[in-house]
Amino acid sequence: MGFADDHLIPLVDEGLGNSAYLLDLGDGRALAVDASRDLRTLHAAAERRGLRVAFAADTHLHADFLSGAVQLGHDAGATVLASAAGRRAFGHTPLADGDEIDLGGLTLRALATPGHTDEHLSFLLLDANRELGVFTGGSLIVNSAARTDLLGADRTEELARAQYRSLQRLTALPDEVAVWPTHGAGSFCSAPPGTERTTTIGAQQQSNALLAAPDEDAFVRELVGSLGSYPAYFDRLAEANRRGPAVITAAPGLPPLTVSEVRGLLASGAQVVDVRPMADFAAGHIAGAVSVPLRDQFATWLGWLLPHDTMLVFVTAPGQALAEIAWQALKIGYEQPAGHLAGGMDAWSAEGGEQESLALLAPDEVAGRPVLDVRQSAEYSAGHIPGATHIELGALAAHAGDAAQGAVVHCGHGERAMTAASLLQRAGHQGLAVLAGGPDDWAKATGRTLGQGA
Repeated sequence: MGFADDHLIPLVDEGLGNSAYLLDLGDGRALAVDASRDLRTLHAAAERRGLRVAFAADTHLHADFLSGAVQLGHDAGATVLASAAGRRAFGHTPLADGDEIDLGGLTLRALATPGHTDEHLSFLLLDANRELGVFTGGSLIVNSAARTDLLGADRTEELARAQYRSLQRLTALPDEVAVWPTHGAGSFCSAPPGTERTTTIGAQQQSNALLAAPDEDAFVRELVGSLGSYPAYFDRLAEANRRGPAVITAAPGLPPLTVSEVRGLLASGAQVVDVRPMADFAAGHIAGAVSVPLRDQFATWLGWLLPHDTMLVFVTAPGQALAEIAWQALKIGYEQPAGHLAGGMDAWSAEGGEQESLALLAPDEVAGRPVLDVRQSAEYSAGHIPGATHIELGALAAHAGDAAQGAVVHCGHGERAMTAASLLQRAGHQGLAVLAGGPDDWAKATGRTLGQGA
């Protein structure tokens, strides 16, 4: 059994595509790396092993979630470790390149690895002089490197060149050194698809296409050329993490709201987020509601599509966990949701509330209607229904006028399409329908070939 098998606990957030890590230091203490503000899984893992989190390290100013380091400092007295260059506005131990922290038998060495962000650090774990592994955050990740455009288009190439140099530094470590990245498959910080979330330096030398680039210019072209869109909330969370998220002092929840209270909130500018399964939403929903089904990707689409400074009313189905909604919202900076509609849509209907509906179509029912594909550009290019208009879901609210009236909206399975249809319906579109399935289902049902390319 290797060191990591016995001491390292990866904590995977499937929705955001990230991994935090809990490192058992062997004496009842632990190091947490890149922990999210939603610490439920980390606390459970620590409790199972009887661990107290003594150190909380952040590799960079995260843009895709609020850090849990401040909370760990408050709750457990953890020493927060972070880059001095990040100018964080809360108590922490500032680290520069080469600085070392004695973990009690093990040593953590800070390595400056800018690229994903300016102040990015990787943390090399050593046992005496033996390099065990490196927490690489958004630098070297499995078969790729994280995106370099989060600080603006004018700095993308500069940071890509810094990323190249950082990867060269990391891959100079011995082949057997473990690589423990934060960003993984499913992350909008640019990880490719795949199931592996950890790797080794040697494995990356063999399989990471970016490392095979013949020179820095080729590396930059390949990395920058692979960058797609990213959620709008990324533009505000890095600064929120620099200031430090507010400490959570009570378990979050969603208070019940009567129909009358919901109507009053809507009249004052609140927005409705309907988290029920897409078929429930299609059958009937509050006029103007945005469909964001509660699933792994809930936080991503909530943060991409709804303003964080507007009161949000949630509509739920029986049995959906209110605490889960509240935690998912909190980890991306939605501090005070208004609450949930008590009694759900049954209560709304009983009091004469206005409802709208959307049609769900089978794959063989699309013929003769305009089609709107709301998937990411890479998904569209890989295979789409011929003649479909393509507008990514994240851009749809700003381009609703480019979508045809009466369109059949689709994505890969249906959830994003239902969200898109709810946005179009809110913008005044009529006669919309949602494809229950994706382009592969359409091709199978019709016997036709999908289009390729942009």
